[in-house]
Amino acid sequence: MAKLGVGIIGSGAIALANHVPGLALCRETALVALCDANPAVLARASQETGLEVTFEDYTALLAHPAVDAVIITTPNHLHPPIALAAIAAGKHVLCEKPLALNFDQARQMYEAAHTARVRHMTAFTYRFVPAMRYMTHLVESGAIGQPYHFRANRLQDWGGRGLGWRQVMALAGSGELGDMLSHRLDYGLAMLGPISRLVASSRRFVDERGGQPSDVEDWVSVLADFEVGATGVLESSKLATGRGEGGQSQDYCEINGSEASLVYYLERPHELQIGRPGGAGLEKLPVPTEFLKWPGSGRDPAQGDPLVTFRYDQDFEFVDAILNDRPCRPSFREGAQVQAIMEAILQSAQESRWVEPTRI
Repeated sequence: MAKLGVGIIGSGAIALANHVPGLALCRETALVALCDANPAVLARASQETGLEVTFEDYTALLAHPAVDAVIITTPNHLHPPIALAAIAAGKHVLCEKPLALNFDQARQMYEAAHTARVRHMTAFTYRFVPAMRYMTHLVESGAIGQPYHFRANRLQDWGGRGLGWRQVMALAGSGELGDMLSHRLDYGLAMLGPISRLVASSRRFVDERGGQPSDVEDWVSVLADFEVGATGVLESSKLATGRGEGGQSQDYCEINGSEASLVYYLERPHELQIGRPGGAGLEKLPVPTEFLKWPGSGRDPAQGDPLVTFRYDQDFEFVDAILNDRPCRPSFREGAQVQAIMEAILQSAQESRWVEPTRI
C-alpha cells in the first residue's frame, strides 16, 4: 500500500520544529515535497530534511501527483488562498492558527473543506498537551461539578525585538491575540463550550520592533461569559519582563467548579494540581498514562523533551483522520469559531463594550 504523501507549504521554523518530526512518527506517511517563497528558507529545509522535491510556488506543489495532503505554515494572510486552492485540488489540509485574517475568510475555508469532503484540521497545538487533555476529560466527565470560573494567561518577555510579519496587521490580522491568546480561547471553548458575550481591551506598548513599525497589539485581556454559566478571564502579553519565552514562560490555566478546582502549567505538561472542597490547598495530580499521548500515537512519552514532543501528536491526528476517513480534532470548524471570538474581541476593544460573538 502506497504511503500517504504530505507536502509542507511554508518551510520555516514551525514546519521544521513541529511538523517534520511529527510526520516522521507516522509510519503510513511520507513527506514528499516542500514549498517556500523564500529560496534561502527552502534550501535550509531541503538540507535539514534531505528532501530534494521543492517548490517556490505552492500551486506547483499542489499539482504534484504524490501530494495527497498539505500542511500550511505560512504567514496568516496566505492561509485562505492556499487552503482554498488545496481544497479545490482535493487535498486534505492541516493549517496553522489563526486560520485567516477574519471570520468570513475562516468560515469560507471551513465550508469549502466540508463541502469537498476533505479532512481539515486547525493546528491548535496545545490541545495535545497531556495535562490539558486530562483537564478537559475531567471537566467533561463532571469531576469538577458545576463550572464556575475559567482563567488562562500567557505571559512572555519578547521585549522590543522584531517579530517580522507577526508585527504587521495586514499580514497577521492581529498581534498577541492571534499569536498566543487564540490557543487559550480554544482551551476554554473545548472545555466549556460557547461564549455568550465578552468585553475586551488591548494595547500596543511597542510601536517599533527591530527597526520596523509595529501596528498590532502586544497585550490583550478578555472578560467572558460562557453559555454554561461560567465566567472567563483571559490575558496574554509579550511584555511580561523577565518571564522568558517558550515552554518555561507563564502558560497557566485554571478552572474552578463546585466539586473541585484544576490548575495547569505548561512547564509541567504531565501534571495537574487539584483543589478539593475543604482542602488545605492544591495537591499534585499526575496525568494518567493513557493521557500522556494522543490515542493511537506511536510517540513514546518518556522520550525527548515533554515540552516539545507533545506537538508531534497533532500530525498523527491529522494523518489518522485521513486514513480512517473521520473528522480531525480540532477541525476548521473549531478554528473558525475561535476566529469569530477573536473578531468579537477586536470589536469590543475598539468600541469599549460587550459583544456577542458570532456562532458557526
